[in-house]
Amino acid sequence: MHFLRTGLPGVFIIEPERKEDERGFFARVFCEEEFGAYGLETNLVQCSISFNKQRGTLRGMHYQAAPYEEVRLVRCTMGAVYDVVLDLQPDSPTLKQWIAAELTSENRRMVYVPKGFAHGFLTLENSCEVFYQMSEFYHHENAGGVRWDDPAFGIQWPAPVQLISERDRSFKDFSI
Repeated sequence: MHFLRTGLPGVFIIEPERKEDERGFFARVFCEEEFGAYGLETNLVQCSISFNKQRGTLRGMHYQAAPYEEVRLVRCTMGAVYDVVLDLQPDSPTLKQWIAAELTSENRRMVYVPKGFAHGFLTLENSCEVFYQMSEFYHHENAGGVRWDDPAFGIQWPAPVQLISERDRSFKDFSI
């Protein structure tokens, strides 16, 4: 795997290293030793998928608050998404900064989202599926979020938002 550092501390874009032959290819998408060598969480306790019917569907910006903060490893297994990671760590020099990556079923890239960051995505095609691996079990009472269009962040989405949940639309303005 290739671990590509981003402008946010602890956030990585991970590309599988393909071993190709006449049958196709083989690639690892997780290895405890390789993740550990970068100081990344290796205890992933839960997996989920998100299927999205319509292009322009936005999910986010979500996080899980203390004491159940979680690491997420995110991959698009069908279609294409514009994936965004936002730093919400109060003492971070990159607080309120974000990075984005296009994750597709073809490029098979993953994004590693550390604790203290919010995550969301916009579907770029119809019929997109996103696969998540998390380091913590889901706790509804600790699930939080910030608004996808909050001017405090200035996230630049590449296409219009066509569909968003009422919950995601109603997150309050950001404050520390």
